[in-house]
Amino acid sequence: MTKPISSSTTEYIHTLSQDYSKTNFIDSRVSDRADIKRGLRNKDGTGVMAGVTQIGNVHGYYMQDGERCPMEGKLIYRGINVEDLIRGFASEGRFGFEETAYLLLMGQLPTRHQLDGFNDALDEFRPLPHMFSEDMIIRNPSRDIMNKLGRSILTLYSYDEDPETRTIENELRLAMQLIARTPMIISHAYAAKRCYFDKGSLYLHRAIPGKGAAENILAAIREDQQYTDEEAKLLDMCLTLHAEHGGGNNSTFTCRVVSSSYTDIYASISAAVGSLKGPRHGGANIRCKQMTDMIYDMVRDPRDDDEIKNILSRILKGDLFDHSGLIYGMGHAIYTLSDPRAKVLKRFARHLAEVKGLSERLDLIESVERLTPEVFASVKGSDKPMCANVDLYSGFVYDMLNIPEDLYTPLFATARMLGWCAHRIEEIYCNPGKIIRPAYKAIVPVKPFVPLDDRV
Repeated sequence: MTKPISSSTTEYIHTLSQDYSKTNFIDSRVSDRADIKRGLRNKDGTGVMAGVTQIGNVHGYYMQDGERCPMEGKLIYRGINVEDLIRGFASEGRFGFEETAYLLLMGQLPTRHQLDGFNDALDEFRPLPHMFSEDMIIRNPSRDIMNKLGRSILTLYSYDEDPETRTIENELRLAMQLIARTPMIISHAYAAKRCYFDKGSLYLHRAIPGKGAAENILAAIREDQQYTDEEAKLLDMCLTLHAEHGGGNNSTFTCRVVSSSYTDIYASISAAVGSLKGPRHGGANIRCKQMTDMIYDMVRDPRDDDEIKNILSRILKGDLFDHSGLIYGMGHAIYTLSDPRAKVLKRFARHLAEVKGLSERLDLIESVERLTPEVFASVKGSDKPMCANVDLYSGFVYDMLNIPEDLYTPLFATARMLGWCAHRIEEIYCNPGKIIRPAYKAIVPVKPFVPLDDRV
């Protein structure tokens, strides 16, 4: 524990904050007049083009006569529709996350021989370095698993004999090690948090040889290490669906920006973890679960549309839930008519929901998806197309798998590690020579220097 801050210092910082507020304010109209692309987005909502990529693409609308026109959403991994990818894995009864890792890193689907070699390498990389969990995680547990993940990734630099060589061979090795080790890092970090902050039992499970990310995660976070094949394959699907979402999302762009400075992979990926931790990016599935839980607890009849619409209306007006006026899990920056990840996830989650007696909850979530556009139009007076995004369903799936909320965003990071590493390698290997450096317009007036004793 750190030493408590004295009351005098606390009061001084309070005064500083008041002084800051007096002298630091930027009128939003200044950005409009200067045609600043706030959030690196154009006025029509499209993103400012900052580069090219072969890794992933997100389709949610098309442009016609300068206007965005809605369309069914598509998510593309290296030219392959993610729905086709998932359908292929499922039809053969296989896990797909590691195969997706190969696809995103290498640009093509592996042969059986290539996939076996890739899995063997991941298997060798999966165990954490000797005493890493004891020294890095157990001795200094964190309330927040994402912060512990970011710090652990930075610390792995110290365990690496060659973290700085920029050859494609070494970058692939480093990427594969991070992909393999992240599931164990988040599982052990959760174990420490559960023990030291939640007063639970401490149990650490080693990586299981021959098992992939999904199976190792479920085995590591459960005391008895038991899970069903259906549970593991559903989690594997969640990880696959979250693995990549184009180069413009906040965490992937962060990774590419930092990588463009030619720093090491550990620094770049840790920065991406910090971005994903933010509630505007990676934490929405927790809010979705909490919101739908509240709705389920409030309604007398989960099949009563009018009752559900009344609650959604009160949420939109800021009267219920967190008073933000947001219905979490609805709407997306790119997708308009549908989020393909949400479509896939709710379809494959249905059977396990029936097995676990949770069909009524899933029905309620689907009702929220179906009724929100109508309620939004009534309350906000907007006919803007609106679809459910993946967060509306992923929190329910994780809860159905008995995964604690502390791990929702770390699981997102585990999945997105594939996309981050692929974009990292593409940035330094295919787009070398330019550091990413946008500009900011300075609007502060010129001031004279005033001697210290003359300042008031």
